[in-house]
Amino acid sequence: MGSLIAAIDQGTTSTRCALFDRNGQLRGIAQQEHRQFYPRPGWVEHDPIEIWQATQLVIRDALAAANAKSTALEAVGITNQRETTIVWNRHNGKPYHPAIVWQDTRTRDICQALAEEGGQDRLRATTGLPLATYFSAPKLLWLLEHVPGLRTDAQRGDALFGTVDSWLVWWLSGGPHGGVHITDVTNASRTLMMNLHTLNWDEEILRWLDIPRQMLPRIVPSADPETDAYTVCEGPFGAKLPICGILGDQQAALVGQACFTAGEAKNTYGTGCFMLLNTGHSAVPSRSGLLTTVAYRFGNQPAVYALEGSIAIAGALVQWLRDNLGIISHSAEIEDLARTVEDNGDVYFVPAFSGLFAPHWRADARGIIIGLTRHTHKGHLARAALEATAFQTREVLEAMQRDADVALQVLKVDGGMVTNALLMQFQADILGVPTVRPRVSETTALGAAYAAGLARGLWASQDELRAQWVADQTWQPRMDAAQRERLYRRWLQAVDRAIGWLE
Repeated sequence: MGSLIAAIDQGTTSTRCALFDRNGQLRGIAQQEHRQFYPRPGWVEHDPIEIWQATQLVIRDALAAANAKSTALEAVGITNQRETTIVWNRHNGKPYHPAIVWQDTRTRDICQALAEEGGQDRLRATTGLPLATYFSAPKLLWLLEHVPGLRTDAQRGDALFGTVDSWLVWWLSGGPHGGVHITDVTNASRTLMMNLHTLNWDEEILRWLDIPRQMLPRIVPSADPETDAYTVCEGPFGAKLPICGILGDQQAALVGQACFTAGEAKNTYGTGCFMLLNTGHSAVPSRSGLLTTVAYRFGNQPAVYALEGSIAIAGALVQWLRDNLGIISHSAEIEDLARTVEDNGDVYFVPAFSGLFAPHWRADARGIIIGLTRHTHKGHLARAALEATAFQTREVLEAMQRDADVALQVLKVDGGMVTNALLMQFQADILGVPTVRPRVSETTALGAAYAAGLARGLWASQDELRAQWVADQTWQPRMDAAQRERLYRRWLQAVDRAIGWLE
């Protein structure tokens, strides 16, 4: 079978391990879901120990699925749900509190208080981000304020903070017995604490927020052949292997889609929906509600940046229709149900369950379904739910084109929802540009594998990775311009009505 790269893909709803060969082909994969906890409205939590246990399980199962031994593995790459915040004890690995997930909105009051002087964008010039519940620093502040004894332990150096990549690397490299405490630049750039230009923790921000510096991980490149700290001790892999690639999940998908040239973009349709546009070595400031983020940094090369449009609810809306309303039994049924109607029946679904992310950044918004009549039935709800993802994507794309002054020619897509042909066709229609799905659908895991493989010399260059990218299916826009604009105008009216619901 030759050399394989293992990619651990720790997502919002499940953990996967995927094994890729040097041709970028998937050789084995395993997946394990983990529980979602909603202790209060707007709160979303995970059990970090459950995530670590799931990681160990999928590693073993992926090796079994590929009929491979750990000796066939060349390296390990990690990609992860970003912003989700974990604090644990360095001596025993015990979390002080459940992980606070990126969707969680409990920190709304903290963000408002921080924005009272200087406004929501007071940290944008330094971090590329607005003050919002989405990011890690407000979540960490909440934990420091509400968990008894945590601040004291943090000041003593006993409490460690990390996003999920840090948590997994720490355990994989020994945990309480010498675990390495690091994060890569892409994940660090989502915390509201890293300076986009120096790629280090910003001391002025840390002083302002009163966050103990000693609880933060060391920031490293996304792929680094020189970093011996990227070492996996004997454990679930059954051998010592280098972890030499770490990327936040959306940046990993950008790499997996081979978007290495400024102006190339991808959109990932998962729990949320995330569009990234490569802006090269320039950290382009956004004037339109987007995020400026690190796309990747390979070794000692200069960092590559991206503009990102983050949408909180995409596939999660289908899950909500399944779990909360029960109008479908399985997520895959949504397409057939939506096809029972010819159009949305003038019904629009704004899924602002956690407020609205890009380009609005309105924590006071809440979800609405508008346009209901006696004619409406569950087919219209299903169609409106799918179309909501496409409408939100257009909002983000228009903001991106304003900020970067580019006209997107094609949109590369990936994620669980891209198997839905109805959604992909509507996406092409409402954007007016082709939508292209790659042959390898596991682009997030593939990006993590690419980062690790580049560090180990399995691939010589990004050009070699670009040559491996192959289109699977392309959807061309078929809707006339007048209809496209009418539907989009109605969507914007619905968004206006969702904003300002919370007092």
